Amino acid sequence: MPLENTSSDRVAADSTRFVLIGTSHAGNVGATARAMKVMGFSDLVLVNPRFSDVLSQQDALDMACGATDILNSARIVGSLAEALDGVSLACATAMTPRDFGPPTRAPREYFAELARTPHRVAFVFGCERYGMSNDDVYRCHTCLSIPAAPGYGSLNLAQAVQVLAYEWRQALGGFDVVPRTLDARLASGGAVQGMLGHFERALVHLGFLNPAAPKKLMPRLNQLFNRAQPTEEEIHILRGIANSILETRREPR
Repeated sequence: MPLENTSSDRVAADSTRFVLIGTSHAGNVGATARAMKVMGFSDLVLVNPRFSDVLSQQDALDMACGATDILNSARIVGSLAEALDGVSLACATAMTPRDFGPPTRAPREYFAELARTPHRVAFVFGCERYGMSNDDVYRCHTCLSIPAAPGYGSLNLAQAVQVLAYEWRQALGGFDVVPRTLDARLASGGAVQGMLGHFERALVHLGFLNPAAPKKLMPRLNQLFNRAQPTEEEIHILRGIANSILETRREPR
């Protein structure tokens, strides 16, 4: 049985291209690079951007936020045909309904199917103001439409890239979640009982608990802390509170 690919293997084997047509805002190019890199993609191609130096403009560098390697390796070409060279399946991203053209699919459902094929995939995005032209959409095999609220389906270019990059990465297998903190050690039963004994003395000191008629207070507290499953650190805190109570001078009633 073959071993399951690791996250790094999936990144190394990735063959996905992101194509931006006629981009006018350098910030969107930088934000696109960031959106791609965080999902493990690196192949960025720009078709006739408004500014020839868009990849090196400060807004692009600022918005890339550490993904400048994507900008440095990006290519600028003169036509969509050049951008799709070597691609076997191109996905247009367009919100405007068209009478003619490739079938429109929702990303998540379609990506589940596409991920099982050997295609080299490209996701194609139009310019910020007008989106993709009909001729550019006709060059693509599928039109992707991100489900949005009725009456307002306008997404920023880089936001659209992030949504599709995330959905495509999930379809390819996704990445493991890396824990940010170590799991806290749960307190032992003995530690909980020691804390309860400490608290019992503190409650008697406060006058809250009458040792001659304790009723069910301590068993109920015992049940409470069993449900709470306190950590070792939390037990130390509670014992510190009990210490502080015991150190106070009890006021006569």
